[in-house]
Amino acid sequence: MKITQITFKKTGFFSKTMIDYLEKNEHITSFYHNFPDINGFHNQIEEKKNSFRLQSRLVLVDALKNQYKSFDTSTKTDQNIDLLKQQNTFTVTTGHQLNLFTGPLYFLYKIISTINLAEELSEKFPEENFVPIYWMATEDHDFDEINYFNFDGKKVSWNRKDGGAVGRFSTEGLDDVFEVFSDHLGNSKNADYLKNLFSQGYLKHNNLADATRFIANELFKEYGLVIVDGDDKNLKQLFTPFVKDELENETSFAVVSKTIAELEKNYPIQVNPREINLFYLGDDFRERIVFEDNLYKVNNTAITFTKAKILKEVDKNPLAFSPNVIMRPLFQEVILPNLCYIGGGGEMAYWLELKDYFEHVKVPFPILLLRNSVQIISEKQAGKLEKLTISNEEIFLNQFELLSQKVIANSDLEISFKDKKQFLQQQFAELKEVAKKTDVTFINAVNAQERKQIKGLENLEKRLLKAEKKRQKDLVDRITIIQNELLPNESLEERQRNFSEFYLAYGNSFIINLKEALKPLELEFTILEL
Repeated sequence: MKITQITFKKTGFFSKTMIDYLEKNEHITSFYHNFPDINGFHNQIEEKKNSFRLQSRLVLVDALKNQYKSFDTSTKTDQNIDLLKQQNTFTVTTGHQLNLFTGPLYFLYKIISTINLAEELSEKFPEENFVPIYWMATEDHDFDEINYFNFDGKKVSWNRKDGGAVGRFSTEGLDDVFEVFSDHLGNSKNADYLKNLFSQGYLKHNNLADATRFIANELFKEYGLVIVDGDDKNLKQLFTPFVKDELENETSFAVVSKTIAELEKNYPIQVNPREINLFYLGDDFRERIVFEDNLYKVNNTAITFTKAKILKEVDKNPLAFSPNVIMRPLFQEVILPNLCYIGGGGEMAYWLELKDYFEHVKVPFPILLLRNSVQIISEKQAGKLEKLTISNEEIFLNQFELLSQKVIANSDLEISFKDKKQFLQQQFAELKEVAKKTDVTFINAVNAQERKQIKGLENLEKRLLKAEKKRQKDLVDRITIIQNELLPNESLEERQRNFSEFYLAYGNSFIINLKEALKPLELEFTILEL
């Protein structure tokens, strides 16, 4: 195994928002609290320690034990759950949708980043305890985003009727998906493990939340991962004061809108708040709560409440109130003794909208950490890259640019017209000096002719490069094939592939190698040769 790191910026796949955050650009510093470094964690520990109540810890531990009661937990996970009762125990958290069979490969990177950060903090702060948390997004209702995964270039899909919170979905029908997936896997030892993991997860559990918990627990329980389902009555009871505040005062809309007005001066906005950032959750629906005609209405239903009745409903039926993307982060931070949220670039972007809201409701805003990203390169692929003299950083170049560079470097001809353009510009500079002594029409004619001549040279340069690419077709094809293998659909493979492809090839050593390679606080992109 060979581990190389490059900056996120050099991959070209990360937004200006994220690059500026990592570089502590002055335009973005007011939108986060403590930075993800050891000093930042020291400050965050003190702040959270002084704000998180013992009673909340006890409710959390009871809820977790109830959620895990029918699962085979590791000793380390059990210990971590019990540690949450102690005032010197803190969490680091990542969250993810309930994607079919974990969905994109970066599901693993998120969780391993979280586990490794908890371990590193335990070394740096030996007087405290740190528990890695995976927050299951059980209340999401975007089924089309989670009902498939890609395996070996094929889409494995689960087709069923949509509606309601995905965590409550029945797993009925996934036996058909299992048959299709099994046919792709073959009969190796690693294939048998994947078949068993899928079948035990989806065919032996009644809903998607339990199935996802089983799979994540099987993959990571030895590292003490604790999995949280926020769709829990006791946990939501802890959140009821904030739900009532939202219903009565529309607090998040007012505060986040002001933040967005400042943030959008330099950065695109990831999500926009609604007047009320809550859903009403039933067995087969999750619909927005809106305030119209002096009534609280559940969108697309006949359900309505007066103010008094909806506040009473919050107390009586807290499970029915589901936070949207604006309020879910607050829910997480209210029920967990959390220090840090680890997520992808899109997630970080919407968290950056929320700091003032957290301050307004007097809940500590967590440290934000961009998750580890990884490019996997096999031994065979590494050999091809070496023969083609493609460096780690060049892998991520736009394909046209990469091909142009390599064709030019491999050519006996002088393909670049840079010197010729410079010579031409020098000639026109002399003509412009002469033109200054005449009238403006001659100056305009010189400028127009310069543009025409430079454009002509550029066109000739492009035609020569195109002809040379045809002549070097074998090189062009080899480069195109290897880059397409590494970056399917011209995207990072972690967004396209499922972990099962790599588990099939490498077995559990794939997870072990990732665990060894990922360094969350180094804030760099990892290239891993296996």
